[in-house]
Amino acid sequence: MEKLELPVAFFRSKLSEAKTHFERALDCKHTEFDDLYPYMIEHPQFFWYKRYVAWSELLTIVKLCEELGIPWREAFTERQAGYIENRVMSSRVLDEWYERNESPEHVGHQPE
Repeated sequence: MEKLELPVAFFRSKLSEAKTHFERALDCKHTEFDDLYPYMIEHPQFFWYKRYVAWSELLTIVKLCEELGIPWREAFTERQAGYIENRVMSSRVLDEWYERNESPEHVGHQPE
């Protein structure tokens, strides 16, 4: 079986997308998950489930990065990286994901 060489840039891009997806879910903003289940938007549990799915996606990409030796921590604050390493999405993660100098209005915004 041949060894597949995947570019690091691909995984960094997927990591960035997963982080943005989680942050949009955290902020109750529209994600592609809303398009998959448009009838669920009316249910209060939907937002919790949407966050759980986005968190799981983020953890999966981080795990792949770790297994492939691709650095991922620099894409997050120290606190966020700690939450990811603990792997449990708790109310603390939901309440304290953003640092004081970050705001949800900047979700998906990359510093220039």
